[in-house]
Amino acid sequence: MQKKWGDSVKLPGYYSSGEFARMANVSVRTIRFYDKQNILKPSYINASGARFYTDADLARLQQILLLKYLGFSLDDIREMTIDDADYHFMLNSLNLQLKLVQDRIEQMQLVEKAIEDTARAIEKDHDVDWSHMLNLIHLTNMEKSLKTQYQNATNISARIRLHSLYSVNPQGWFPWIFEQCGLRDGMRVLELGCGNGALWKENFEKVPQDMQVILSDVSEGMIRDARRMIGQEDARFQFETFDCHQIPHADHCFDLVIANHLLFYCEDIETVCREVCRVLKQGGRFLCSTYGANHMKEISQLVQEFDGRILLSADKLYERFGLENGGELLKPFFEDIELVRYHDFLMIDTPEPLIEYILSCHGNQNQYLLDRYKEFRSYVEKKTEKGFSITKDAGIFVASPKA
Repeated sequence: MQKKWGDSVKLPGYYSSGEFARMANVSVRTIRFYDKQNILKPSYINASGARFYTDADLARLQQILLLKYLGFSLDDIREMTIDDADYHFMLNSLNLQLKLVQDRIEQMQLVEKAIEDTARAIEKDHDVDWSHMLNLIHLTNMEKSLKTQYQNATNISARIRLHSLYSVNPQGWFPWIFEQCGLRDGMRVLELGCGNGALWKENFEKVPQDMQVILSDVSEGMIRDARRMIGQEDARFQFETFDCHQIPHADHCFDLVIANHLLFYCEDIETVCREVCRVLKQGGRFLCSTYGANHMKEISQLVQEFDGRILLSADKLYERFGLENGGELLKPFFEDIELVRYHDFLMIDTPEPLIEYILSCHGNQNQYLLDRYKEFRSYVEKKTEKGFSITKDAGIFVASPKA
């Protein structure tokens, strides 16, 4: 929170611009530049206009400098950082930055190999191998994919954290989904849209030893996260990147296909259903989760009361494939369709994880909230101080392909 005091006031824990710049090993000019760009504002301005910073500002500066080093623009950084000293935000931010650095290391290793291969080909054949050159160009133009991956990881982390901290049901969502899978030795399983692999990480000790699990996602970044989370050494798990509209596997080769909160994102749900039917064995099962119209409705109501212009999602995904209409959409392709609901709700008593969740949504909220962040935080703090209940309306469809 930015404050102004008299010239004579100098509170412990506050650093002048010069002190702050030396601590961070940057110039005072850099600090002033980030101030003017509204990326890093001082916490304390005295009557003479002198600026002072805190340890929380230092943590935010660390985040800014790392993102700048990794190639993000100032506009990107402004969107990707949150002005809050809460340690949950800091820890979550550091974990996400670690993933981003790991991604960049992996990508730079690929660039290194591509350069070496290209150089060897030129030395050997005295000619340019254009396939190597095109691969090299592709590998050195990855900033957009890194930004997307960082934002996707941030959004997923915010959602998981809110549910894991405040769900009333002692059996979490992923253990519940895992229980519905009915896994046993000898099964061959495909998960579509696996994200960071949380379903398997949270239930790792319960996965049968004699089975094969293929984790797939359209995002290479998500597959990297899943591979890191689960590990590459376990022979039970394989990791593949592909679009679920065209599954690159033979007919009738899986006992179970899982699509956790995926179908409502698909451009052509019918095509995905046909592909799932094709790769499932006769008697195999399709387990797909979704949510209903009442899911998390109180969060939308909360932000609308703060600013009626805010829409947390431009699309009502449950209208594409939800608890209310999912059975009918599956009927042309599947039989023995069963809806199993997950009974739970959230009870939130602190503002930060709820704010983090709101900022992670795919709507227009950042356009209206980032400039009024302190005001919004106070608003959410008042809403949550006596407990804030949020409806969860989610479940799974379990079905078998038609004969």
